[in-house]
Amino acid sequence: MRRFRGLLVLAVMLLPGVPFAGAPPAPAGPQWRTWNDGMRQAAASGRPVLVDVYTTWCGWCRRMDRDVYSRDDVARYLRDRYVTVRLDAESQDAAEYLGRRYTSAQIAQHFQVSGYPTTIFLRASGEHMANVPGYVEPDRFLLLLRYVAEGHADRNEPFTDFERQQTTGRGAH
Repeated sequence: MRRFRGLLVLAVMLLPGVPFAGAPPAPAGPQWRTWNDGMRQAAASGRPVLVDVYTTWCGWCRRMDRDVYSRDDVARYLRDRYVTVRLDAESQDAAEYLGRRYTSAQIAQHFQVSGYPTTIFLRASGEHMANVPGYVEPDRFLLLLRYVAEGHADRNEPFTDFERQQTTGRGAH
């Protein structure tokens, strides 16, 4: 019986796609990068940038992490379509933007962030698209991600029109 159990365990470990004890877990959330690394990655990949502007003391920022960024569909969409950057709005970490040197705090000021969390969308070139202040519910956040990544914002389609189309079933994915 002991030998059979050992063979069963070995057989399960060898099944494709089944992790074994030493396998690293699948990523649980977005692949957060520093500002400078994220901007380099965006330029190389051509993907838009999502910047999560936070502070260490912000409760709503922690809720975004817990309820939104950790949700599988949101995290997967971010990993597939965006370069994701975390920016501490109170940090003195060095950051470069459009050829100038800043601190992380100065970058937040440059984008006129006044509350936390704030989500900033940038084109791959670093060009500013939009700021979205505050906590956003997961389903609406996913719609917002799609709105930007699928080019609706670039076509000047109003978000309310896009949202209505998606929630009434026309064009829903």
